Amino acid sequence: MQVRGLLLLLALILVAAIAEAGKNKKEKAKKDGSECEDWRWGPCVPNSKDCGLGYREGTCKDETKKLKCKIPCNWKKKFGADCKYKFESWGGCSAQTGVKTRSGILKKALYNAQCEEIVYVTKPCSSKIKSKSKGQSPPLLS
Repeated sequence: MQVRGLLLLLALILVAAIAEAGKNKKEKAKKDGSECEDWRWGPCVPNSKDCGLGYREGTCKDETKKLKCKIPCNWKKKFGADCKYKFESWGGCSAQTGVKTRSGILKKALYNAQCEEIVYVTKPCSSKIKSKSKGQSPPLLS
């Protein structure tokens, strides 16, 4: 009989602890959350130079928030880090200009960024001739 009473007591303590933990989570959400739903976010502004860690400022009615963000240091694209594109394969090398081109179609605009629907990227043509990979041997002729 004492074992049952002890188990019942433990079960009640466990239920009370779970209920208290759930209440704390709800209270934290109310403190951190905002009732405003129409946030306008600016671009990610790096803390120093033109890449790395930084912040993004958002406004909604009379409220202002700052979020941490990061611009990769190899990201020098004119269309910005908040615009995500699906790119085609590189086109052939133009003999006249010495560059190859590919286009990208907008896939996702983060933080309501103003993004172009289609972007074009160019890069210089490679002067190197690619050799066969070392792991493969040429086909045998019979």
